[in-house]
This record gives sequence, C-alpha cells and structure tokens, in this order.
Amino acid sequence: MSNETREPLYLQIKEYFQDLISSKRLSAHDRIPTEREIMEKFSVSRITVTNALTELVREGWIYRIPGKGSFVQDGGEKTPHEMNNLDEITTKNSLIDSSTGTNSKRKMIGLIMPTIEDFFAVKLINGIYGVLLNTEYTVSIILTHNSKEKEQAAIREFLRMQVVGLLIFPIDAQTYNEDILELKVKNFPFVLIDRYLPGIETNFVGSDNIEGARLAVSHLWDLGHRNIVICADSAKTTVSVENRIKGYMDVFTEKGAMINPSFIVTDFTVNYSNLEESFPLKNLIQNKVATAFIALNAKLGLHIYKLAKSMNLNVPDDLSIISFDDPYFDSELGAFTHISQSEQLIGEGAANILIQLLDKRHNNEGYKKKNIPPKLVVKGTTGTAPKVLLD
Repeated sequence: MSNETREPLYLQIKEYFQDLISSKRLSAHDRIPTEREIMEKFSVSRITVTNALTELVREGWIYRIPGKGSFVQDGGEKTPHEMNNLDEITTKNSLIDSSTGTNSKRKMIGLIMPTIEDFFAVKLINGIYGVLLNTEYTVSIILTHNSKEKEQAAIREFLRMQVVGLLIFPIDAQTYNEDILELKVKNFPFVLIDRYLPGIETNFVGSDNIEGARLAVSHLWDLGHRNIVICADSAKTTVSVENRIKGYMDVFTEKGAMINPSFIVTDFTVNYSNLEESFPLKNLIQNKVATAFIALNAKLGLHIYKLAKSMNLNVPDDLSIISFDDPYFDSELGAFTHISQSEQLIGEGAANILIQLLDKRHNNEGYKKKNIPPKLVVKGTTGTAPKVLLD
C-alpha cells in the first residue's frame, strides 16, 4: 500500500484483497490471513482491519466461519469500477437456492449509520447480520458521516431502491429529521437504533444510558472519587447524552452530594490530532481539580488517557478514566474500564423487531421499545482516588 494516498487505511486494505481475488491470486474458499497477520503486515490497528474485512463481507468478496477465519467467496465478484449502478451492486445480494441451484433475490433492508469507526459500530452490524443471515432478508449500508442532509438523502435513496424496511442509527442532532417523521406518518417499517426521538413514538432498540452512567459514577464513588467529570465531545445535545448526564446527577443526588456544574462538560469539540488544542479537558487535568473522568464515547476516553500521559500523570494512580464502550483496539493502552452497551445485542434486537414488523405489517401491535441493560467492565484505568485530592 502507498503511504502517499489519502484514502482511509481500511479502504486500502480492502482494495488490496479485492485485487488479490480479482487477479485470481486468491481463489474461491482460500483462507484470508488472520486479523493479527493483517495488522502486522500493514502496521495498522485492529479496528482498521475489522472495518476492511466487514466491508469485504458486506460486498460479497469474502465470508466468515466463526472460530475458523475468513475465506474467499465463490463466484467471481466484479470490482467496484465494473459496477454500473446501485441496482447492479445490490444484485450481489442474491442467494443460490440450495435445492434448485437458481438465483432467488433476497428482500433488502436498508441500514443507515453515521460512521463505522469503532467496535461499537462493528459489533452492532455483526448483530444485525447474524439475525438476517438465514432469513429471506439481506442488508445494505449507507453512511451519513453525521450529516442531516446525507441522512435524508440515504432514506430517499433506499426508498428509491424499494427496500422493504429500514434500520436507522440517527445522527447527533437537536432537531428531528423530517424524513424519519414522514416514514412514521406513512407507516413504513423502520426501527431506530441507539437514539430515539423524544416525544415521538417509534420502534427503538438501544442501551439504558441512565443506568450506564449510574454504574460508572457508583464505581468511582466506591473508589473514593468525589470530583468526577462527565464529558462528551459534541456541542450538540442528544437524548443519549442527556440520559447519561441524568444518571450521573441521580447518583450524586442519592449520595447527598453537591453537583459541580463545571464537571459536566459537553459544549466543546476535540481536535484528536493535536493534544495542545484540548481545552477545556487539558485545563481540568492539568490543574488536578478532578480525580476521575467519565467519557461518553471510547475515542474521547482514549484521548483523555493520552492527555494525562502527555502531562506525566499515571492512570489510574493520578487519574481514573471510564469510557462508554471499549477502546481496546489501541494497542498502546491495553485494558480499559468501560461501560459495555452490549452492542451486538442491540443490533440483534433491532433486526428482530424489524423482521416482526415485516411479517406482521398489517397487524397493529403498538411500538416496540427495548433498552439493553449495560454492564460495567472493570479493567486497568480506574483505581482508588488520590488522597491528596479527596474532599
């Protein structure tokens, strides 16, 4: 792979294997190198490799056998440059009928995601694929890159493609996407994932965010921490962030402790490529006004860890960190205390509800809502609060 190209690394890896398969240097049912082998070959993280392999599976280049590995799919695939349009791309999702040997096109479900840049997204998608694998349904993915306009365009594109239902992971936004509301008005089958629309009844599957924050604060409290920062690197307030802050405040209220408003930090963005531009987190860490941080996503938790390290602070002796989701794919860090949201179960739950809607679309049974209980996973980034900073 060339280091000069600006193309994302996972796409470079994906195209590398596409070239091997197209040129017949890898034949049908040949085994793909392991994730570890690919990581070492290209000097990339596990998440990069996982994203590349997920794309190859999604587009039909390879298939996976749990516990055995990834293998080249049978039936020569075209390269993306040879595909003329979306209809031709979706034709790849047809199955070979085992009894007749003929093609029988599966019904398509559209999956709309903001990004696929962490293990939350990857595991979520794996959960969806696992449910749909042996059904009459297949799934196609469009990424919105957290743009309301692209989310609207994705919904319209899928409707143009005549999908039978939608799974939508909404973008971070304070205002509703009118196209989602229109789906509801038209009674089109869809399920929201991770984020719901307050005041609007829809089918929804996500994590119990209030309980997740309660678990994080309670763990730190039991370790002696009182000055606990909760932070989200987005200026946009979402229902997920609001519920996590509510869980945070609930624990302090139950303990009879004062809530410091300056420790609820959500009105900022992060330049992840420059630790020097990390206000206000850098000030909070540098001034040692807090002994613990709860990051509302894995990437932010990892950033806080690197900030502390750049200031010669030890985690967890000088500072404890908990993140929502696990940034364990960063080999520099290792084990990270985190709130596991059981993302694979969320994906499975959303896919199952949508299948039920499609099977009983004329039977009005009301909206289905499912909150998956989160779990606290205690690893190496939390410890007893430094005595010098205890109140």
